[in-house]
Amino acid sequence: MSRFILISPNAEFERRLQQAVAGALPGSVQTLPVAVLSSQPNDILNSFAAEKPQVVILGPDLPTDDALRFATMFDVQFPEISTILVADSSPELVLQAMRSGVRDVVHPQADVASIRMLLERACQAFASRHRSEPTMPSGRQENGLVIGVFSPKGGVGKTTIATNIAVGLGHLAPMNVVIVDLDLQFGDVATGLYLNPEYTVSDAVTAAASQDSMVLKAFLTPHPAGVYALCAPKSPADADNISVDQLTRLLQQLALEFQYVVVDTGPGMTEHSLAALEQCTDAVWVTGMDVPSVRGLRTGMEIIDELNLFPESRHVVLNFADTKTGLSVQDVEATLRAPVDISVPRSRALTLATNRGVPLLQEDVRDPAVKSLRKLVQRFDPAWRAKSQRKLHRRVVV
Repeated sequence: MSRFILISPNAEFERRLQQAVAGALPGSVQTLPVAVLSSQPNDILNSFAAEKPQVVILGPDLPTDDALRFATMFDVQFPEISTILVADSSPELVLQAMRSGVRDVVHPQADVASIRMLLERACQAFASRHRSEPTMPSGRQENGLVIGVFSPKGGVGKTTIATNIAVGLGHLAPMNVVIVDLDLQFGDVATGLYLNPEYTVSDAVTAAASQDSMVLKAFLTPHPAGVYALCAPKSPADADNISVDQLTRLLQQLALEFQYVVVDTGPGMTEHSLAALEQCTDAVWVTGMDVPSVRGLRTGMEIIDELNLFPESRHVVLNFADTKTGLSVQDVEATLRAPVDISVPRSRALTLATNRGVPLLQEDVRDPAVKSLRKLVQRFDPAWRAKSQRKLHRRVVV
């Protein structure tokens, strides 16, 4: 089975591509002549008698305009197939490529390991899109889940929970998850994921991005765990230039493009947090195991209830759970007047992972906190939700 199609006259790149696939990825590479760029994608795929390919690699050494035109046709006729462009990238070319439906742009001199990583991501994207095809209504794209992570008090590990949710969901839906940092003044998602983003929320709410989702995607930062991140502005002063309407539009756009949108909000109930809450399908409420944060969460939830802003699904997470604090889970539930859904035990491994900028769910670590975080991620799995609707708020057993 030829899972990969290469269209390029460059024999050296073909050799590296073959090496990237051989012994590491199932399937093989079939190289086609440059002349096929003048053909229709449907005619090309009809020549594959068995299973159609999953990834098309364009270049190097192809005319850029011809390659992008061909990528556009492929994206229109076969949107589930991932297209990779091999070219010297520039910001202008990346924007053009993303508008044409290209999934990644790779440098012509990329090494075998880098090529293999891109191919793995492209295959994961194909698998995710292919699985979701039967459930999509005809002629309409289904909105993804928007999962907001909230806490009236700071210091309860909210960003740690948010980044682990995003990374965990990346295993369920590779390249179909984006985490947005809406703690616009002092957000830590970039630190929590060990990223140095070139673009931020400030770029993503510009007029160009709000009118073209392909431009918006160019401002997202990819993460090795197979997710995208949209990080907070680099200067706290930039937060004043981002309006509630812009954030609302941003979340609506992302929900159309991704299966999961994870929103890490700032502490408190700011107008930006409330605007995000209105767009959420799920709200994750995080509290520590101390009286101030528990009481603060109760007050915050009461305000949200009065404003009638509770999303359809609610998840209460007790972080830093420790029986030696003088409080029990039952005490927390009695104060909140709501059941705790997930209890994450105090964990040295979780603290270490946070300080390293590598979410605990990104690595194969044995720790009690991992089990709890996986249970939290599982609550957003459509298959699990379909079987467990009546148990969505089952009480924690301590």
